[in-house]
Amino acid sequence: MAAFVASFLGGQPLLISGVTGPITVFNKTIYDIFNSSSSGSDAPNYLHFMGWTYLWAAIFHWIAAMFNAVRGLKYVTRFSCDTFGFYVASVYVQYGIQVVTRQFSQSSTTAGFLGIILALVTLVVPHYFNALAKSGYVNNQFRRFCADYGMPITMIAATGLAYWGRFDQYVLEANMTLPVTSASFQAANDRPWLVRFWQLEGKWVGISLPFGLVLFILFYFDANVSSLIAQGSEFPLRKPPGFHWDFFLLGVTTFIAGLLGIPAPNGLIPQAPLHTASLVVLGYEDDDVTATNTPRSSPPSASANPKREDGGDDDNAIQLSDMEDGRAGSAKRLTKSVSQPVGSSERDVGGLGLGLRRRLSRSPEDQKRRASMREQRDKKREVPVAVVEQRVSNLAQGCLCLILMTKPFEHVLGLIPKGVLAGLFWYMGSDALLSSGVTEKMLYLIRDRRAISPSDPLNKVRKSRIVLFTAVELVGFGATFAITQTIAAIGFPIIIMLLVPLRVFVVPRLGFSKEELDILDGPVASPFVSDRTHLTPAVAEASITGPMLPTRSSLMP
Repeated sequence: MAAFVASFLGGQPLLISGVTGPITVFNKTIYDIFNSSSSGSDAPNYLHFMGWTYLWAAIFHWIAAMFNAVRGLKYVTRFSCDTFGFYVASVYVQYGIQVVTRQFSQSSTTAGFLGIILALVTLVVPHYFNALAKSGYVNNQFRRFCADYGMPITMIAATGLAYWGRFDQYVLEANMTLPVTSASFQAANDRPWLVRFWQLEGKWVGISLPFGLVLFILFYFDANVSSLIAQGSEFPLRKPPGFHWDFFLLGVTTFIAGLLGIPAPNGLIPQAPLHTASLVVLGYEDDDVTATNTPRSSPPSASANPKREDGGDDDNAIQLSDMEDGRAGSAKRLTKSVSQPVGSSERDVGGLGLGLRRRLSRSPEDQKRRASMREQRDKKREVPVAVVEQRVSNLAQGCLCLILMTKPFEHVLGLIPKGVLAGLFWYMGSDALLSSGVTEKMLYLIRDRRAISPSDPLNKVRKSRIVLFTAVELVGFGATFAITQTIAAIGFPIIIMLLVPLRVFVVPRLGFSKEELDILDGPVASPFVSDRTHLTPAVAEASITGPMLPTRSSLMP
């Protein structure tokens, strides 16, 4: 449902939506409250109560979208995103630990240890795939294949390992594999698909209002931060987003989820940025030319070569500013690459790849020139030059989820051990933790000074300020994680939202200079993306579907 809405109606179809850890914590906390011994027989029907909670949240979503409340994202910086991302990654690790520990009570001790072995295999092997992808071994296409498909290959291999040799008798024990339903496309426990939440008693309708407000706060931060990270400044996006319109659609999907009695989907971390990263088109930098800032909306040239045959510069060559901070300034000219994401075609890149694979004549002179160009290209560093912005991949993954719900594929899913699922949680959490800005600063503090690059921006920041800034981030993470371990977990979205005023009003008063804060923190997305939060839903959607795109320079402060 979420993939369909995002692909056909969404302003930013690259955003992957699904059931996140925070919404799971939210739903489970409400369930525990109503099923505790203190609630007694007076407790309302859980699905009816959640239906009203989701309806209130949807109404808040629609009101916020109508009044362009998503403009508050301009105050969200890397500080809030890194802290929240650190929390989400930790929740994944926690879920993995819960899966393997519960197996000791659900199955035999030997089967429990088998689950740990499978979890460790599923955790470690994908990191080796990533290491191979970042190395210089083998060819470029193979390394990209490892980066994109290392995790699925590992899950298949780990599942096969569970049924190999002496492991087979233990993986076949009860509760060792993923649970499946007896019939496809039917609601659990033979309940009707439509939740008749309007039958809830009046007093519980009023009680559900503050719960809906808390859910709105959670999605306001979670979904929009996921969208910002998926459109980070490291990705050279060309098409503008529609934050307000997407938030309106999120209210629609939240309401539908309440009607169906299923968890509400929203933006996924780290899946959303991983999706954008998998669609990046890489090129090769040209060190001998200095580029100026070029609007992203400029139509791509159909020319095949960034330079003319006579050695002069091609006026239509792609020029991008520094993609690390998304700001204007001098940068290196980026020449287009023949390398594209696995499975992409020249047509997929919307014209950026046209002519890159143009056939050359087979004369000796052309062969020599081609060999010379290849030799020069191999000496240059690969950098992102474009993103395959389209609506197909999001819809395709949603359709695959639908296909996997059919009985033959559901049976295959039922063969996957829970230990493999735990390893998947661990990998997703550890991969996000390793790439987190919080982890980066902690590693910098313990790294040998001789091993630190002289060009590292953190060298310009006092070590005491790095320690203080990291400590504030960890305090925010600790408060969020701690409250989710208690019955008061329902209020954790409020703690998350408090990170924004903490950064705006408190952190600058802790003795940081402006230069230090600029290095330690910064905008999540480039001005090309973040400034679009000022558009109304209609204008944002029109800017996407219309023939004209705003130039990047017009969006700069």
